Amino acid sequence: MITALIRSALPRMSGSLRKVGESVLADPVAATHGSAAELGRRTGTSQATVTRFCRALGLDSYQQLLIELAQEQGRSEAAEPPSAALGPRIGPEDDLEHVIGVVAEADLRALRHTAELLDRTALEQAARALAGARRIDVYGVGGSGIVAHETQARLFGIGCAAHAWTEVHAAETSAALLTPSDAVVAVSHSGTTREVLEPLRLAADRGASTVALTGDPRSPIAQAAGVTLTSFSGETSFRRGNFGTRHSVLLIVDCLYARVAQLTYERATASIALTAHIGDAHAAGPRRR
Repeated sequence: MITALIRSALPRMSGSLRKVGESVLADPVAATHGSAAELGRRTGTSQATVTRFCRALGLDSYQQLLIELAQEQGRSEAAEPPSAALGPRIGPEDDLEHVIGVVAEADLRALRHTAELLDRTALEQAARALAGARRIDVYGVGGSGIVAHETQARLFGIGCAAHAWTEVHAAETSAALLTPSDAVVAVSHSGTTREVLEPLRLAADRGASTVALTGDPRSPIAQAAGVTLTSFSGETSFRRGNFGTRHSVLLIVDCLYARVAQLTYERATASIALTAHIGDAHAAGPRRR
């Protein structure tokens, strides 16, 4: 959806482009009833800025933006739940019911947008690369490091030789030892994290298959990877950037995991069967009085 794309791109836009994006998000309907020059005047910018805004989103023209907004508005009127009116803001006086509603709707919206816009061809390419890999490196730092460990846990559980690297020296050491038989998953919401970009580039130089999980499909990490999978943010007043996108990134990870398990069905099911007893074996017994 076009508003999800704008919301995802907004944090990385300059001041004038951000003004245009914020105006479109504040009132998408109004944006569809005027020219680029009118939108420029309304936002205190110019027609040229509006055109640059459209190009920053990967659109060919302002007309394409209008078409995308109109189509999304039609789908929204037919299917959007009433709770969407809650919006992303949480104020100091809002009650707990409002907080729960805002957070839940933000997450559900991010999941819907990610699922709808997820590139099926890219997902299949990524899954096949991971399924056939001798070894899989997963790179991520900070909040993305948590996602990297989650990715490793899922793939490792179905028999993939996966390892998460969250420290740049260790990540680069591992990347330097990769071969064309290996694969890499690089996780970065911004797509600009140097500690992820450097080992990713080194892995690509070594001939490994490379997959980017990012919120910006035009970022350096997306450009450096062979395949890019894009997530969308569920931001609220207190959840920005990586925190707002965590659920949608994990949705992509789960889709990858499920498809890799399908493609390696015998190995995956055997691995699950061999490890199924471990959790039960470590369960605490009833407490004695």
